Amino acid sequence: MGTALKRNYILIGLLLSTFLAAIEGTVIGPAGPRIVGDLGGVELLSWVFTAYLLAMAVTTPIFGKISDLYGRKPVFVIGSVLFLAGSLLSGLAQSMEQLILFRAIQGIGAGGLTPVTFTIIGDIYSIEERAKVQGWISSVWGISSLVGPLLGGYFVDSLNWRWVFGFNVPFGLLSLIFVIKYLKEDIKKRKVKIDIAGAVTFTVGVTALLFSLATGGQQLAWSSPLLIGMLILAAASIVLFFIVENRAEEPLVPLKLFRIRDIAYSNLASLLASALLIGLTSYLPLWVQGVLGKNATISGLVLAPMSISWMLGSVIGSRWIISRGSRLTSLIGMLIILLGAGGMAFIHEGTPIIVMLIFNALYGLGFGFSFSVFTIIAQSSVNYNLRGASNALNSFTKSIGQTIAVTVFGALINLGIVSRTSKGTASGAQVSQDDINNLLSPEKVHLLPKELWGELKHVLGGSLHTLFLIMAILAVLGVLSTLGLRSKAPEPEEV
Repeated sequence: MGTALKRNYILIGLLLSTFLAAIEGTVIGPAGPRIVGDLGGVELLSWVFTAYLLAMAVTTPIFGKISDLYGRKPVFVIGSVLFLAGSLLSGLAQSMEQLILFRAIQGIGAGGLTPVTFTIIGDIYSIEERAKVQGWISSVWGISSLVGPLLGGYFVDSLNWRWVFGFNVPFGLLSLIFVIKYLKEDIKKRKVKIDIAGAVTFTVGVTALLFSLATGGQQLAWSSPLLIGMLILAAASIVLFFIVENRAEEPLVPLKLFRIRDIAYSNLASLLASALLIGLTSYLPLWVQGVLGKNATISGLVLAPMSISWMLGSVIGSRWIISRGSRLTSLIGMLIILLGAGGMAFIHEGTPIIVMLIFNALYGLGFGFSFSVFTIIAQSSVNYNLRGASNALNSFTKSIGQTIAVTVFGALINLGIVSRTSKGTASGAQVSQDDINNLLSPEKVHLLPKELWGELKHVLGGSLHTLFLIMAILAVLGVLSTLGLRSKAPEPEEV
């Protein structure tokens, strides 16, 4: 079989695995109320999402480093097996605690799949070919943001919420077969030291930080001894992690990568862009359903332009990085994102849906430009022995940006609503926590009395408006961060 045909089969396997890992973050959204109705534990529902994102964020750099030491294929196989096992177990969960545990197993698998996918592409394609292939991979992330909620809604309405976790198993097995059969590696055996101290301090620090952000001001008061202790633990562990990494022979995250100018600035811009992405996909539907009173189908369709324009942007951006260089291409992308974010900051209850579609399309076009450039920089700025770590760092930056942002944004909205309703509504009606929960749940908003919803939607609109303003500020910072990139196309550097 020819090399080109083998690469095509490998690419199909990588596209399938990317789609499954990306879609899993959004496909279970519509299943949330049904899961609570079946398993109970409404107060734990947010951890069904957080466990997946947190596990993926923590394990991404670990798997990236392992792939540099032992090869890409073993990591891909381990990641796939864990991901599929987590999927099957999640579909069989009998309690909310079990589901959270199994979602964490899924997230660990995704932490192996996501970075090694980009690394394999960097290994088997030239930089000119990577541009085209990266356009396809980036498109998969855009498509998943649209298909995920729609597919999840279909399974929940037509079958059962457990199918949300089971549908991806056949596709995951097919992806695994393609990569095992057609990917050949020549790994030179060498004695290495696994950075156990780095892995432990990193995992403890990031987990404690995200736990604090997820519970602070909501389940736990900011002044509670437990939360203060978790924040101290997070800070101490992260400081220790940097000390350990500077001394390790084989560091988990080679900090020397930040000496490469393009990698340092592209990761900063990638973190900010990822925060904007999760903010848009999580809270624009809440505006459409909670403030405008439209149904779930309309809120899903409002995100459609982002997926379409994302594909266009990723194709153009991947090609422009070769001819126009990293700085100009990513700057154009972040400026387009700023246009979308700036427009969203000025929407109000009377803004037509068509206007939001336009701003959403601008967001998608900018994301396509930017994320393609950031990934190609990670693939092309280092040689083989650091490529896995570099791609893992890029994937980690995106996942940690989304995980922190969705936690902080959610806390800001909750605090905004509480501050606006602490003394009751304008008519004097008292607002309970259940009322706020129903307002924030598209599936439960209809349970509110019509008069109360009429008042609370203004409260929700004000809180979301504040969030959209903050997102516009983040977009400005994203534009500034791209100015540090070099003007030429990326090429391997020694560090």
